[in-house]
Amino acid sequence: MLVAAAVCPSTPLVVLGMPELRSACHAAIAALREARPDALVVVGGAGATRAYEAGAAGTLRPWGVDRTVGDGEPVLPLSLTVARLLLGDDAPQGLRSVAFDAATWDCLALGERLGASGDRVALLVMADGSACLSPRAPGRHDEAAGPYQDRIAKALATGEPAALAALDPAEADRLWVSGRAALQVLAGAAGGRTFQGRLLAETAPYGVGYLAGAWLS
Repeated sequence: MLVAAAVCPSTPLVVLGMPELRSACHAAIAALREARPDALVVVGGAGATRAYEAGAAGTLRPWGVDRTVGDGEPVLPLSLTVARLLLGDDAPQGLRSVAFDAATWDCLALGERLGASGDRVALLVMADGSACLSPRAPGRHDEAAGPYQDRIAKALATGEPAALAALDPAEADRLWVSGRAALQVLAGAAGGRTFQGRLLAETAPYGVGYLAGAWLS
């Protein structure tokens, strides 16, 4: 059963700079630990859905930074690499990527399986918001990006999984919401229950939405 969840951005900036956002991520992760889970599972968006060994390595070298975490040849996608760096010496019990374009029902089903994988499961969900929030954004500025981002922020603040389950994948793709699939995995893991939500940080440098939050049962 899911007992706690944290949501953090998957951008390398959260470990390389942006100290306030990084501090919020560490607070969200601390809330996971305080829930005393039997298993901590990390979920993040990637090109494909797959499971990785708990000690698998990741690196930021493709992004021009000599930072590596884990053992062996780096295989983790960016989202899971950033998560491992945020976790520091505490390796999770599971690492799961979910395809950016995964269908909603596949995300919900994966989340349901993860939530049922132990008596007390905690999820660290790596998810960015829209990259179309301003004229400076990587994606084309879209007036619909702000309301879509607000729906995600409200869901995190209120601990309401149904709002995440209802996110439209086609609209997320148009608005460059790369974290949509991972957030819907969280919705599936919640098992229809609401949580005590806390939105710890919300910012949009260069028109990209980054959020940090925590859910506790």
